[in-house]
Amino acid sequence: MPVIESAIQRVRLTKKQHDRNEPQASAYRTAVKRFEKAAAAGKDNLAELYKIASSAIDRAHSKGLIKKNKASREKSRLAKYVK
Repeated sequence: MPVIESAIQRVRLTKKQHDRNEPQASAYRTAVKRFEKAAAAGKDNLAELYKIASSAIDRAHSKGLIKKNKASREKSRLAKYVK
């Protein structure tokens, strides 16, 4: 553990941020993996799963978990399977 007061505060803040961000990041990754797994298996509900994954990607971007270009790139890559 840090000794300096500002470092102690940073540890506290980092933990709070991690606890707030981790469920969002996990939901984003899970939605993308579900879509990719369904696409590989040739499932017929790809449009619905794409909508869920796209929403999760947008939410992760709006929370600052991923950058704008990564969000756009991921959505583009997933959209190729829906066509």
